[in-house]
Amino acid sequence: MTEHNIAIVGLGRVGTVFLQRMLARREEGVNIVRVAQLSKTDGLKMAEEAGLATGTIDDIVAEGSAVDIIFDLTGSPEVRQQLREKLAAAGNRHTVIAPESVARLMWTLMGAGEELPEVHAGGGY
Repeated sequence: MTEHNIAIVGLGRVGTVFLQRMLARREEGVNIVRVAQLSKTDGLKMAEEAGLATGTIDDIVAEGSAVDIIFDLTGSPEVRQQLREKLAAAGNRHTVIAPESVARLMWTLMGAGEELPEVHAGGGY
């Protein structure tokens, strides 16, 4: 089975629902390396209860190529730019950043049955 090592940035309403679905996929090769959320949210609490490594964007970047995909679910262009810049400064050409639109596509393809919350205006890449 192929392992997919992911990190999630942003555990608000969208990130919490996405995290819950990814936790359910761990036996299918989804490995959540680390999550980042600055404020206390239900998603951060869920991550801590699941024993996931939590921290900051810098902590995720420090994981290097141990992270294949960073799901940026913050809805913030500034956070996405910060992720790009920090990955480039670290010389990380392995890790890709998946914006919320990619998470929504995955959600649809997984046949999750319910929709991710519509919280952020179309953030694009």
